[in-house]
Amino acid sequence: MDMTDSGFRRSYKGESYNLGLAVYSCGIQRCHPAHSWGPAIRDHYLIHYIVRGKGEFSTKGKLWDLQAGDAFLVQPNRIASYQADLNEPWEYDWVGFNGSDANHLLRQTGLLNMEPAFHCPPENCFHALLSDIMEVSGTSSSSEARMESGLLRFLAELMDVFGMNTPQSDSGYSYVQKAIQFIDRNYSCNINVEKIAKSAGVSRSHLYRLFMTYINMPPNEYLTRYRINKAAAFLKDCGLTVGEAAYSTGFSDQLYFSRVFKKYMGMPPSKFSGGTGKEV
Repeated sequence: MDMTDSGFRRSYKGESYNLGLAVYSCGIQRCHPAHSWGPAIRDHYLIHYIVRGKGEFSTKGKLWDLQAGDAFLVQPNRIASYQADLNEPWEYDWVGFNGSDANHLLRQTGLLNMEPAFHCPPENCFHALLSDIMEVSGTSSSSEARMESGLLRFLAELMDVFGMNTPQSDSGYSYVQKAIQFIDRNYSCNINVEKIAKSAGVSRSHLYRLFMTYINMPPNEYLTRYRINKAAAFLKDCGLTVGEAAYSTGFSDQLYFSRVFKKYMGMPPSKFSGGTGKEV
């Protein structure tokens, strides 16, 4: 988003992709008249809460005229656009987030069963909760934890307000949890999607559908990202060599590991964290 308008923004996208829940961005924007974004797509969830003023939001072929007290949800990989009113441009708070638990938590809020633009009760604390996330935002591990805590409080409030719109049982997600637990315990071993599906008690094709539904990526992609995230931590925090990090995270071929690592981390493992990793 063009930040020439008056406002505040911090972005952390990509730093914590493999967490169960991670804040990608947060901020408050006082838009100029007719300031707009899109039509385009995001690769994460984004919730805007309108503090004052007016504007319009469009997605899935529908258009909503919104004002103070309204909110709207942008879902990953869905074309959306929004624009401030010409005479009374809006000011809004927002938080962008994703992670393996993001879809499941949003389902519990009921928002995924509603229209993506919605009105909030007059007496709500959404502005205060979003402000709390902004106040603790930062790049340290403690700031990241506090942002996640603030996001969870915000989602919990949404659950209290709109949660009656979601089913109480969500058995599909339990299979995803079993699969993720299996990956967490066995990522260093020779596992594949077939073994992961068997551990969860579902077919490979059904596991694929569940992963796409609940965490927006296929299981093989999740496994690879999980391994690379672990390898990065081993290189940075434990001082392992590239070969040691590769074998410790289930990669038997060091050259293949280096190619995959560079794809996801933007640099070869030998250069990661100031060169703490060393080719062997």
